[in-house]
Amino acid sequence: MLLNIHIKNMALIDEIDINFSDHLNILTGETGAGKSILIDSIMLALGGKAPKDFVRRDAEYGLVELLFTIDNDEMMEQLKAMDIPDISDGQLILSRKIMGNRSIGKANGDNVTLSKLRDIACLMLDLHAQHENQSLLVESNHLKLLDRYGHEEIEPVKASIRSIYNEYSLIKKELSENNINEEEKKRKLDLISFEKNEINSAALKSGEDEEVEALYDKALHGKNIAESLYSVSSILEGETGAGIDRCMRLLSSVSEYDKELSSMNDTLSTASDLISDLNRGIRGYLDDNTFSEEEFIRLENRLNEINHLKAKYGKTIEDILQYGSNLDAEYDRLINQEEYIDGLKCSLEEKEKQLEKLCTSLSKIRKDKAQELTKQIINALKDLNFMDVRFDMVFERLDDYTGDGFDKAYFIISTNVGEHMKPLSSVASGGELSRIMLAMKSCLAKVDNIPTLIFDEIDVGISGRTAQMVAEKICTIGRNHQVICITHLPQIAAFADHHYLIEKKVTDKKTVTEIVKLNKEQEINELARLMGGAKITETVISSAKEMKELAGKAKVD
Repeated sequence: MLLNIHIKNMALIDEIDINFSDHLNILTGETGAGKSILIDSIMLALGGKAPKDFVRRDAEYGLVELLFTIDNDEMMEQLKAMDIPDISDGQLILSRKIMGNRSIGKANGDNVTLSKLRDIACLMLDLHAQHENQSLLVESNHLKLLDRYGHEEIEPVKASIRSIYNEYSLIKKELSENNINEEEKKRKLDLISFEKNEINSAALKSGEDEEVEALYDKALHGKNIAESLYSVSSILEGETGAGIDRCMRLLSSVSEYDKELSSMNDTLSTASDLISDLNRGIRGYLDDNTFSEEEFIRLENRLNEINHLKAKYGKTIEDILQYGSNLDAEYDRLINQEEYIDGLKCSLEEKEKQLEKLCTSLSKIRKDKAQELTKQIINALKDLNFMDVRFDMVFERLDDYTGDGFDKAYFIISTNVGEHMKPLSSVASGGELSRIMLAMKSCLAKVDNIPTLIFDEIDVGISGRTAQMVAEKICTIGRNHQVICITHLPQIAAFADHHYLIEKKVTDKKTVTEIVKLNKEQEINELARLMGGAKITETVISSAKEMKELAGKAKVD
């Protein structure tokens, strides 16, 4: 949902903040008050082109910021996939700063390209004004909307298709990788034989690399170890040993006169025993560990061999041994290639049969649901004064299966007698297109995931009963979505859950546009202005109150 719009230094807008709410937000104002500035600013923040001289002449830059709340898990996952930062708190800020011929787009403070800004915007809102940001004009979205509309019947079949399609794709990939000629087969067998021989001849053992590395490190420093141990032994057997023996004799001669001296003598005796044990250990270590040049070379060669195999076949010995096991399996496949390929082809054919059956079933369900949906849309279009409208969904079969079936589908329309049906994107009139979108949105309101809809020009060329039906359908959409609608028709404005006035004022000899939220009394006065023109009488005020009350009752109904 769009929580806030902040605009600074754009056209007649000096600086404004608009806080929007859920359900139906209506904006009204005199012609020329600046409604188009608001729409152009929103388009700008969503990655659109900046109108010429849009930034105020007395300003260094222009800025538009849109603050959204992230309303559902699916949208959160899509934004995470786009690497949008700091969305864990459920908020998203899109901004665009214009400085001369340059502009900077940001998403939650990170610089983004205009293309990415537009991609993000398509998730957050639909802006129905002059063909801008209208997801229903994107043909690839039509099938998604139909699938959401018929979710209960369609999704179980799609789940089965996805499961089998994943298996089908893996078999196709395996078949492609193994469908080789004799020359390529011989080359692969030779390579496998070489690699198998290289691994097998090494006779690797699990954990051997760590053991060899430890022995190599010890051998590498063998000379230093031996020299140090000989020096220690010499010291312990020389003056140090003689000194300890002399100390023991001296303490022993006086220890009988004081218990504390006797304890000291015992401690020194223990130390002497420990030194003797240490010296025997050093001599034993030197006898058991001969640091020969031949052993060092053997360890070095073995370590090099292990590291060479690691560089080619895996980071650990376990990885290398597993690679060798895989080579055995691949060798067997190649030796028995014809039988293996035949098995893959049989499996692929079986999966194709299953996919064909399921995709055909899915396509039938979709076509049935499309008939239901298009009938609803036609009725909604007739309510909006498209009396000769024809509306349908075209189905085409793709060249191959996909995880969503084999259908390509898109909506087509004809609004006039004798006119050929054509894709929605070919509808020329901005106001006409907005009403078509409104009819479709009213039928798809519960399944359309885009949370915010902005309507401009939707009331162009309509009045009376058609205006009333437009108002009721906008209200219907507002029950499931946030709707922001700019209008000059009282029939539509009367349904507002939140009403804003756009007005132009002169401040400090400058003309500026301001937007204020109206209270209940102000709403009635604005409705009266829309109904009665320049002169507002008590009768007009009374009619405005009645229109507001009737709109309130229609909402409850």
